[in-house]
Amino acid sequence: MLKDKKFSSMNRFTGIYLVAVLVLWIKTYIVQVTQFNLEVKGVLQQFLLVINPLGAVVLLLGLSFFFKKDKRKLTALVVIYTLMTILLFANAVYYRFFSDFITLPTVTQTQNFGDLGGSVLSLLKWYDILFFIDVFALMYLRFSKKTHKLVNEKRGTLKNATLILAVSVGFSVVNLALAEIDRPQLLSRGFDRTYIVKYLGMYNYTAYDTYETVQASSERVLADSSDITDVLNYTRSNYAKPNKEYFGAAKDMNVIYLHLESFQTFLLNYKVDGEEVTPFLNKLMKDQETLYFDNFFHQTGQGKTSDAEFMLENSLFGLPQGSAYITKGQNTYQAAPNILKGEGYTSAVFHGNNGSFWNRNVIYKQFGFDHFYDASFYDTSSPKDMAEYGLLDKPFFKQSEPYLKELPEPFYTKLITVGNHFPYKMDQDLVTIGKEKTGDQSVDDYFQTARYLDESVKQFFQQMKKDGLDDNTMVVLYGDHYGISSNHNKAMAQIMDKEITPYENTNLQRVPLFIHVPGMKGGVDHTYGGQIDLLPTLLHLLGVDTQKYVQLGTDLLSKDHKEIVAFRNGGFATPNYFFVDDKYYDNKTGELLSEDQIPEAEKIKAEVSEKLSISDKIVNGDLLRFYTPEGFKATEPSTIDYTNKDAK
Repeated sequence: MLKDKKFSSMNRFTGIYLVAVLVLWIKTYIVQVTQFNLEVKGVLQQFLLVINPLGAVVLLLGLSFFFKKDKRKLTALVVIYTLMTILLFANAVYYRFFSDFITLPTVTQTQNFGDLGGSVLSLLKWYDILFFIDVFALMYLRFSKKTHKLVNEKRGTLKNATLILAVSVGFSVVNLALAEIDRPQLLSRGFDRTYIVKYLGMYNYTAYDTYETVQASSERVLADSSDITDVLNYTRSNYAKPNKEYFGAAKDMNVIYLHLESFQTFLLNYKVDGEEVTPFLNKLMKDQETLYFDNFFHQTGQGKTSDAEFMLENSLFGLPQGSAYITKGQNTYQAAPNILKGEGYTSAVFHGNNGSFWNRNVIYKQFGFDHFYDASFYDTSSPKDMAEYGLLDKPFFKQSEPYLKELPEPFYTKLITVGNHFPYKMDQDLVTIGKEKTGDQSVDDYFQTARYLDESVKQFFQQMKKDGLDDNTMVVLYGDHYGISSNHNKAMAQIMDKEITPYENTNLQRVPLFIHVPGMKGGVDHTYGGQIDLLPTLLHLLGVDTQKYVQLGTDLLSKDHKEIVAFRNGGFATPNYFFVDDKYYDNKTGELLSEDQIPEAEKIKAEVSEKLSISDKIVNGDLLRFYTPEGFKATEPSTIDYTNKDAK
């Protein structure tokens, strides 16, 4: 009799809840250890990684106690458990490519999901089914007739719910207190999501990110015209005067940006089996009319390609979470197309993908682009001409030619390539170079798609010469972001023939920048800079002074340019110092800084934090609506129409 009573007690809802807490706690810990590179060091960090899921698991699953009957409690438990597992799984898959965690704004980017296709599928592993075995077991338990007999139908009380709330709060307070001991001001220095996950766990990170996102969203409502004053004071005090030698070197010329998708600098001059991967770009680097910057870094965050474009057009940083293209698509901007419209330029973007991808067909109107030639303007009927993200580069450039030729000159244009995009799969009939042999498929295939992109760029330059554009057009080629993430550092160690430390990984964030101007003296420029600096550099080459505009970058050719490259997570790179993963490195030796060097590096860190903060205030508060530079007149977005009226 006593035995039966104990058996019945153990199978009541509370017992099921406790087992669910234990299993989800253990599962979350295993995922955090095996799927994320959190760089856990020391006994305290190891202990925190063990306990940090517990408070959130106890609390969130404990919400099921607020339902009155055990059957409803069990249903709620299954739903919450499943949602938490999906969150865990989604972050694991997302991390495999981006080396980052999902934020609330990235969830709003669902209009991009339909275009991701095989990229997502290539990230899935056979063992991913293990994420959901316990979910299936819990669902079986919920719908089992035996379970219906074991759980009670009595009305619930708030006693258990209150106890669970107290326990979860207790765990969370202890967790945060211990985290603050190891990393003071953890939440106030939250640029790097990895630290939040390492110290507080996946679920608490999600809550923190939600709070940050809501707070950022409220900034526009609370902003007023007085907020722009500090911004103007900052940009004016950091203005870099044009270099007289280069100012106006490309005056009245056409401008063509070639967006080199996922292209990193280490590809240049690299050889596979003795053969150059990028022979044309290697030759362009030595061209007498080409400036090549070998210390140029991408500064993108979660927005990746869209962040690169955002900096290119506005000289403002992307957001700490998500993409400004998605969440700030209706903001007021002082973008390059509108600035150059006042100089008589027509503007256009060419991209062989859907216009809605990254919300381009909305935000380009805010930037003032006159034309947007998206997939509806191209023949995409042949499968052999298609990549996962649109039209392959060679047919894309070829089909763009008639549209480019019909634009009134001078024009400001951007052509966005897609062939060199993760997962770097390409029809072997189209490749002209072998694969590498590291055993990592993404890394090994990367060199084949990079060669295809190089050949495509060569084709475009030949096309320009044929059309007579080569002698009056400035061509700027830039890499938008990394192609090989830090998840592939083991393979990259073979490629680079050295261990990929955090310092070396930062070196790999270099992307190429070529500026080709007919008649201008070229050469290799060792100046440190980033994508935030492209707009003022371009405008000064065109003879347009940037002093009256709100731009956070500075002209790379100016003698006043500060060689500080700010990264979206608060890190930085300078000729002397790197700041990576909360550590300072000597850029000459790659070693950690000595104590006497740290004060100078900390001053740079403060400058970087201020610049990122100013940018976030501008974008989140939509502050440019309160300031119109003298003589600047933006095109009304509602008057712009990107519809292809001839499309069937």
